[in-house]
Amino acid sequence: MTQSVSEPSSRVLEAPAVLLPPLSDLARDAGAAIMEIYARADLGERAKPDQSPVTDADHAAEAVILAGLQRLTPDVPVVAEEEVAAGRVPVVAGRPFWLVDPLDGTKEFLRRNGEFTVNIALVEHGRLLAGVVLAPASGRLWRGGGGIAEEVAADGAARRIQVRPVPAAGATVYTSRTHGKYSDLDIWLQRQQVKVGERKIAGSSLKFCLIAAGEADLYPRFGPTSEWDTAAGQAVLEAAGGSVRREDGTVLDYGKPGFKNPWFIARGGMS
Repeated sequence: MTQSVSEPSSRVLEAPAVLLPPLSDLARDAGAAIMEIYARADLGERAKPDQSPVTDADHAAEAVILAGLQRLTPDVPVVAEEEVAAGRVPVVAGRPFWLVDPLDGTKEFLRRNGEFTVNIALVEHGRLLAGVVLAPASGRLWRGGGGIAEEVAADGAARRIQVRPVPAAGATVYTSRTHGKYSDLDIWLQRQQVKVGERKIAGSSLKFCLIAAGEADLYPRFGPTSEWDTAAGQAVLEAAGGSVRREDGTVLDYGKPGFKNPWFIARGGMS
């Protein structure tokens, strides 16, 4: 069950590392709800107004997370993907707020390939204070905040993670499964003279976390994303020594109009 934090929200936000254990528990609670539905023959698939897919698991996980965040920080608004899709968008200007994607990689969930995640992140003044990413199918959990980046096993054992120097053989470059052959990526890699040792494809926010854990080096994204897709993974990656920047080199920030991201490049130990 999700742990509670007794301090007022303002005190908790001043020490974001305090949030990591209860957020980890909350992500695992949401992951359990997802996996219960994943085991069913009928995933409850339907289309949202923008024609993107949603399932019973998206809604079940979001309900768990919203309830948990209300207990944890009752005065901090939550921007959650399915709430936004339903037209329920809180005013967050000038305030800390949560960004939640209860099931990042719904298409991967529907394909039953395991490449989906639970994403919870805390934002203040456009920057990330803390984030937790859980891959429910594998049980891998990554978290970052307050200068701490960790991978946490299912039994609660945590180990510190950090980005790696690029191997002499070249960078391991991740791309999204739906954009694995995207021509802009090839053009960018050639223009930046990136020595590519290996190219891999994965869904959801897993790519940020694999870079944070020193298992990959680069994830350029030349396609649309929303802030809830990237916030938690970026929090983990930044805490591990990496970065997520726009093409112009500025840090990818949060609270933008419509919560939409521009193209970006996530890096590990690359200059």
